[in-house]
Amino acid sequence: MVTASALRNARAALCGLGLLLVLGACGFRLQGRMPLPASMRAVYLDVSDAQSDFAQALRASLVSSGARLVDAPDPAAATVQVSRDRVSERVLTVSARNIPTDYELTYEVEIAVRGSGRDLIAPEPLSLSRVYSFDERQLLAKDREKQLLQDALARDMAGVVMRRLSSLP
Repeated sequence: MVTASALRNARAALCGLGLLLVLGACGFRLQGRMPLPASMRAVYLDVSDAQSDFAQALRASLVSSGARLVDAPDPAAATVQVSRDRVSERVLTVSARNIPTDYELTYEVEIAVRGSGRDLIAPEPLSLSRVYSFDERQLLAKDREKQLLQDALARDMAGVVMRRLSSLP
């Protein structure tokens, strides 16, 4: 004899299985590691500033996705060239006393990818921007907020580049 609790458990298991099938069918995957194509298994990063927030975030993302970073250009490795890596800031609004109250922080990069003797991605400019408010009475806190926002933009930009790389054939 089947009990009511056993039927509820079976129904819950079937619903959970159905949910997993629907999520898998729509292309859902957990955030984080991006599967890279075979052409991106070995990567040479050609960056002008290897210590920039973006370069470090991209390097970490590539390694966590299984890419092997090489130290020199190699015909067997894909080359990711970062020709522009720049952060800019502009004033959006000012107060009645002509003091800035809102800024826009923009992170711009330009990438190109070459592998197997051909261009996989032609030079492509990418940019992300965020708006943050400024209060002169909280100068130290706002400077820290700007730095945290810049770090977050660099990580987000690395994520954009990784999604672009994972879509390569």
